[in-house]
Amino acid sequence: MLAHKAPPLSVVMPVHNAMPYLDIAVESILGQTFEDFEFVILDDASTDGSTQRLREWVQVDSRIRLIEGATNLGPALSSERVAREARAPLVARTDADDRSLPERLERQLQVLEDHPDVGVVGGLYDIIDAEGRKIRSAEKWRLLQPGSIPPFGNGPMLYRKSVFEAVGGYRKECEFWEDHDLILRMSRITTIMILPFSIYQVRQSRVSTRFASEQDRVERALDLMYRSRERIEQNRSYEDLLHAPARKDDKLNPMVFVSLGSNVLWAGGRPKLFGRLLARGALGFNLRSLKALVWTAWASLQPHSLRVFIRTLLLGRQLRAGRAVRTDRPVPWPGPVRLGPERSASTATDAHLYPGSGSATFPSRSDPNPEQVRPKAHRQQQHSR
Repeated sequence: MLAHKAPPLSVVMPVHNAMPYLDIAVESILGQTFEDFEFVILDDASTDGSTQRLREWVQVDSRIRLIEGATNLGPALSSERVAREARAPLVARTDADDRSLPERLERQLQVLEDHPDVGVVGGLYDIIDAEGRKIRSAEKWRLLQPGSIPPFGNGPMLYRKSVFEAVGGYRKECEFWEDHDLILRMSRITTIMILPFSIYQVRQSRVSTRFASEQDRVERALDLMYRSRERIEQNRSYEDLLHAPARKDDKLNPMVFVSLGSNVLWAGGRPKLFGRLLARGALGFNLRSLKALVWTAWASLQPHSLRVFIRTLLLGRQLRAGRAVRTDRPVPWPGPVRLGPERSASTATDAHLYPGSGSATFPSRSDPNPEQVRPKAHRQQQHSR
């Protein structure tokens, strides 16, 4: 790949203290069936040896372009920084402790070639543990979730750079849910398609950013996410929430503690958040509070049995979704902005995405500057491996 020639695709990855999983993440990108890309990696001031390991990878494969940051930016700003470094018109994101399946990029690029009006392509994912064992398979039921919750995040996302730039990229105010905020804003101006099968593996381990960050900072970020979701479900903007000053004595949405506990639970740990929920949660006489109290108490006392119970519930969801979602073709995700004020998210999703015929109805909205690429056309012939 010539230095002055922009590749058809940029793969971007921020890294902060990603050992011991960094090699697996890098290898999963370099081993893709689609090979003609630049791999832009931002080392976000790592202190665990990730920087030196990335320098070694640069010597192995000429597609890697390493940027070393002197100051830690955090998850949102590091995502923004590395995304802005992409030179290609198409950009794929990956995370430093996860793994992309070999045909991930080729399958996503094929969607863009087949559907020029599509600006973003996501995909479902497996969840793996610290040792790489699959603990949850791709969950089709996520495609039936309300429009306020995108069914994929940063890891398995590929987008047109023009769409990313049109919405302004990642926002620091949405730290720890910056990917969902970005996807929601992109859904307003372009069609989003999702591959309804696994193209990616998300690792649940204590290396993840949420485990490594200050607890109060993460809790407040997730509380903002839940309050923003409530606004979306009411067909209201959440922009004012992003700039409102936080008060130290504010109580937090009880589901914050379920969200944080879920990461620990699926990493094989024992979440101990019941006491913190009692002290910090905005508890009331409602189903949300009851669910959070039962979940955090159960997770603290019997995490194994809770995992078994959740798997049983998920199996039921999967069976129902299997009858509604076709797994051999991409499906559009309408996003909350495409729902009328009189329609609920779940009703609109079922009717719009999965009509009885099994074929999807595409919105008429188009990407203002679509670029196409043929996944099998421009394979790079020479790499220094």
